[in-house]
Amino acid sequence: MTQAAPAPGGYDESEMHQVLKRGCAAVGLDSSDARLLRGHTNAVILLEKEQVVVKIARRGSRTDDVARTVRFVRWLMGADFPTVPLYPVVQPVIIDQHAITFWQYLPQPAQPVAAALLAKPLYALHTLPPPPVSLPAHDNIAAIRRSLAAITCLPSEVLSFLSEYAAQLESGLNAVKFELPEGVIQGDPQHRNALHVGDGEAVLCDWDTVAIGQPEWDLITVEVHCRRFGHGEQHYGAFADAYGWDVTRWSGYGTLASIRELRMITTNARKVHHAPDSLEEVQRRVNGLRRHDQSLRWNIL
Repeated sequence: MTQAAPAPGGYDESEMHQVLKRGCAAVGLDSSDARLLRGHTNAVILLEKEQVVVKIARRGSRTDDVARTVRFVRWLMGADFPTVPLYPVVQPVIIDQHAITFWQYLPQPAQPVAAALLAKPLYALHTLPPPPVSLPAHDNIAAIRRSLAAITCLPSEVLSFLSEYAAQLESGLNAVKFELPEGVIQGDPQHRNALHVGDGEAVLCDWDTVAIGQPEWDLITVEVHCRRFGHGEQHYGAFADAYGWDVTRWSGYGTLASIRELRMITTNARKVHHAPDSLEEVQRRVNGLRRHDQSLRWNIL
């Protein structure tokens, strides 16, 4: 197996290979030519010959959460929603308490999905009827605090600063007046969580963070990714025009953008133990935060 990242999904290569082999054997798939695609969060692996993508949930993930995601995606597929489809086997497969899911492989061009192509499926998601699956309530502040409690790579002074900053943002959030109706949100919509399907269309993928919440959270995530990762204002502007609502013109924009960025920083800081090469970038982002640098370009982790 080709290893493209250290400790993918929190597993070492040997352990990941064994879980993969046993999981694929359980559903009759050949894993002999497996190739790691992504490994910073979950281990995402392509079976070249089978044209199937296997996702091994990150070490410590709750199997019930993965099973809920499968039920939700099956509901989306039944509604002809633009999502990457599950591979037609009974899943998730559980190997030694590690949850494995299987997805149809969609070959991709070199360029990632443009932000404007996210608008149509996101709008469709935000206007869905209530799903027959009980989804968690979206809570960025709680997620930030869980990450802060688990971070071991930053000094106590930095953690204190981040904790105090989170408390300030939570106070500011209490005063925010949302404008859009609450509903299903993807939780982390961005260029790498969508796939091309031809003819200028895209489908959403990676449903680990699906929740009930305010659509503004999804829209702010797209804006942050456009601004922080160098896509530019025009790239985001095309998305806002296509979606029909510009989150940057809303009174709550500053608060939500700051919360979303803090969640991204703390999430990556929590994962440094499994991806030590990311520490320098995490520290760089924290230093930018302390300087109130809204335009600092981030490197993708």
